[in-house]
Amino acid sequence: MKAEIIAVGSELLTPDHIDTNSLYLTQRVCEAGGSVHFKTVVGDEIGEIIDALRAALDRSDLVLVSGGLGPTVDDRTRTAAARALGRPLRTDARVLGALRQKFADRGFRMNENNERQAEVIEGAEILDNPRGTAPGMWIEEKGHFLVLLPGPPRELQPMFEAAVLPKIRNLGGGERLACRSLHVTGIAESELDARIAPIYTAYPGVQATVLAGTHHIAVHLNRWIAAGEGEGALDELVSRIHAELGDAVFSTAGETMEEVVGRLLRESGQTLAVAESCTAGMLGARITRVAGSSTYFLGGVLCYSNESKQTLCAVPEEVLRRHGAVSAETAEALARGVRRALASSIGLSVTGIAGPGGGSEEKPVGLVHIGISDGERTASRQRILAGDRESVRERSTALALDLLRRFLMRAGEDG
Repeated sequence: MKAEIIAVGSELLTPDHIDTNSLYLTQRVCEAGGSVHFKTVVGDEIGEIIDALRAALDRSDLVLVSGGLGPTVDDRTRTAAARALGRPLRTDARVLGALRQKFADRGFRMNENNERQAEVIEGAEILDNPRGTAPGMWIEEKGHFLVLLPGPPRELQPMFEAAVLPKIRNLGGGERLACRSLHVTGIAESELDARIAPIYTAYPGVQATVLAGTHHIAVHLNRWIAAGEGEGALDELVSRIHAELGDAVFSTAGETMEEVVGRLLRESGQTLAVAESCTAGMLGARITRVAGSSTYFLGGVLCYSNESKQTLCAVPEEVLRRHGAVSAETAEALARGVRRALASSIGLSVTGIAGPGGGSEEKPVGLVHIGISDGERTASRQRILAGDRESVRERSTALALDLLRRFLMRAGEDG
């Protein structure tokens, strides 16, 4: 089943907004048995929307459209779809009544503009929107299927899961795309692929994609599964790759690094405090992205100056004088100091030269030292990171979290 996705909205053609809906829809459609062949982003001009819809319906079995169902004059998806199909657009009394009730329940009087959202294309099945005011539509047209969905992800996703996904599964004939992902750190992309390519190429029908990001590398494995066929071969492949890469794999379940270290901290009953110099809060921000992180994260210290390193984390003046602020000795002293200052089980620190200035031949821009200590074990890791100032800071947080992960797994002693 050939599927196509159209995202409507002039804002998506600017550098300020990203079409995230198409990523979600692609994954769910493929898992349900569809194959996405085209993605289009089109602005709010009605003629361009009509052209995009007609082209899509001509070449694809299933067309999913997001956006343009709101109450304002630039929400033109309903009108464009009606014209592309050659069908009338009429106000549906039931939908209009439900809209008025939603506003009344919230203590508001419905504006006349919202009445546009009660307009329904003739022959369309109405898709309820429990999170918003714009209903969606499912339309069959000469063996092709057109689905109109609202733009906000918090509205689109529940509607798709409840009303659209079951229909797509029925259309797919039972075939579906099985997907697995491994998230890897501490290995270069070229080395990673050289090690795992002989493994995944031995499995017929498996599509492998290796994607390098700022924080880690993702290995995506996909295979079309026939009706009634199990996913054992794909699971076996994941196990073999995991065995080859060892603890460089930090997740096979889609967890972020901060989720992984949070789970390890909870399981071990330990708490964490951080001391940050060059990252100035970025590490603490990543750790606290995880709901419930207050159970293991006690807090952090931003110690940018040498004076604050001494005052807040008790780094000895002699260490700073002899080794400098960016050194293994200072990183380890920071980790020990913040652990004591906040009475945590583990102290984690970052100090480095993010640039663009401040580097030297001995200590170049990008030099970063990560320190960690639990009172019994103290270790550090040194890296010279490439990229601009922001990239060095982001990579430093990733490096710190990975050191913490390995430390918690009893693999951090070697630094």
